[in-house]
Amino acid sequence: MTKPRAAAPTRAVAKAPPKQARAQQTREHLLDIAGGLLAEVGMERISTNMICTRAGVTPPALYRYFEDKYAVIEALGRRLMDRQNEVLIAWMDRHLANGIDAVTAHIEELLRETARITESEPGGVWIERALHATPKLAHVRIESHRYVTDRQVEAFAPFFPDLPREVLWRRIRMAVEFGYVADEMLSEEDRIPPDDVFAEASRMLRLVLLGDDKQEAAK
Repeated sequence: MTKPRAAAPTRAVAKAPPKQARAQQTREHLLDIAGGLLAEVGMERISTNMICTRAGVTPPALYRYFEDKYAVIEALGRRLMDRQNEVLIAWMDRHLANGIDAVTAHIEELLRETARITESEPGGVWIERALHATPKLAHVRIESHRYVTDRQVEAFAPFFPDLPREVLWRRIRMAVEFGYVADEMLSEEDRIPPDDVFAEASRMLRLVLLGDDKQEAAK
């Protein structure tokens, strides 16, 4: 009697990613392509057709995710700002427990980490420039900067009990804007070494955050 043949081992079949995951991957790929193109050709010349050609997709495929080129750049801006904001929140979590002096002593650390995020993002500094230069996109930057201002005001207010909340908000809001300007300077001003940009920006931001509260309150 012949022995029964052993069943052949089954091979593991790799499962395709869920539809939602594939859609997210496609969207991120389109944003990466668009960021690179933005750095190459600028805001005026970039187009959805150009993005489609570089990404190897049809225009209808792109329009499933973005209405036009401004929607693409807006999504790029929100992605960059979200990643920068995550760095800021993590930075506050690391240093707040040690007091406001510890926070301000580590401003340069924050500036450097933010710069690394911008540099690693496809078209990072060009995205920042587009958010500054394009009125249709300014709300992305303003909303993001107001959000992190609100978060910092809530975190820092206990350290400034005698400072009116609106003064603290104004001070931090201007500091946030200055921090992003310093980030852009790293790729624009070649007469100032990056280390000096970080050092000088940190010094100025410390002066803003730890200003003369008595003089401010008297105004």
